Amino acid sequence: MTTSALTRPGQRDRLIMKVPEIDWRLAFGLICIAGVGAMMLYSAGGQSWQPWAASHLIRFGICFVLMLVLSLIDIRIWFVMSYPTYGIALLLLLAVPIIGHQSLGARRWLQAGPISVQPSEIMKIGLVLALARFYHGLSAKDAQLSWKLLIPAALIAAPTLLVAKQPDLGTAILVAATGLTLMVLAGLSWRILAAGTLATVVAAPAFILFLMKGYQRDRVLTFLHPEQDPSGTGYHILQAKIALGSGGLLGKGFGLGTQSSLNYLPEKHTDFIFATFAEEFGFVGCAALLLLYGLTIAVALRIAAISHSHFGRLSAAGVTATFALYVMINAAMVMGLAPVVGVPMPLMSYGGTVMVTVMVGFGLVEAVRVHRYSEISSGTGSLLF
Repeated sequence: MTTSALTRPGQRDRLIMKVPEIDWRLAFGLICIAGVGAMMLYSAGGQSWQPWAASHLIRFGICFVLMLVLSLIDIRIWFVMSYPTYGIALLLLLAVPIIGHQSLGARRWLQAGPISVQPSEIMKIGLVLALARFYHGLSAKDAQLSWKLLIPAALIAAPTLLVAKQPDLGTAILVAATGLTLMVLAGLSWRILAAGTLATVVAAPAFILFLMKGYQRDRVLTFLHPEQDPSGTGYHILQAKIALGSGGLLGKGFGLGTQSSLNYLPEKHTDFIFATFAEEFGFVGCAALLLLYGLTIAVALRIAAISHSHFGRLSAAGVTATFALYVMINAAMVMGLAPVVGVPMPLMSYGGTVMVTVMVGFGLVEAVRVHRYSEISSGTGSLLF
């Protein structure tokens, strides 16, 4: 009888031998971002570790260890688990409208005793894995333009519509944008991309006016002229702009932000933590923080580029694209360049669900780095040990 690869003598030693293969530059970048987040949560909490900063650090520590463990899992195992992960996430999304927990007018969570699960977060990883696996076995010609592209389009559309119905417009946009980015990276024809962009522009007004819920429509329309309703729908954007403007070039100093300390800034520890940071550290601090994000993204993209398998390249790039979209959408939202859609700043905003998703994703990226020389069969999808 053949001994399992996971119980074979010396297997544990071989796993330990792979630890130096982890890209510690990426790990260090994530630690720095989470550290900045903890610092700002300490400030937003009134110069106190409670109620947010301490929990943030503990969660990050646990998630960081999880990332390191996941990085040692062979990329071929990730490959085999791709479609099952997507399928489980889709079933959980289908269950949300039936048995999901409702809060603040939205039904997004599944509750199992003390444990709450947000299926849309699982789908962010599942979609990247499923698309990477699909394109791994597709020819470059078919990836550019063929009827087979209806399959990834359906893989993207199904969760996007289910998440939008919860309603969770921000996450739905993230899921759709991540999927589209992966299709482009896989070689999508510019003609399809141009046609899709034109169709989106044409359909957008009707979608906003007739298909969006009232508060979602108000958010989209208000960001263009927030001053028309300064104490209502425009309040969030105006207060965030005041925080950014009062920070000036160098900021007011750590812990000295009045918008945050006087509670004028809404959601100062979650969606608008970037505005809290901007008031205290100014334009220079914001530029440095965005540079840190940019360097971390660049390292992750470099990992994607050196993978020997198409699946590895696309899965690492897809995770990195999701992370980059988080940063861009949140920063644009805080600066008043995009509607307020409830997308947090990754690893800075308070909250465990997004942190777990981000760190599991980077566990996949690190696994691509550690097992960059692994070859995956294009046809059967079987493990090649």
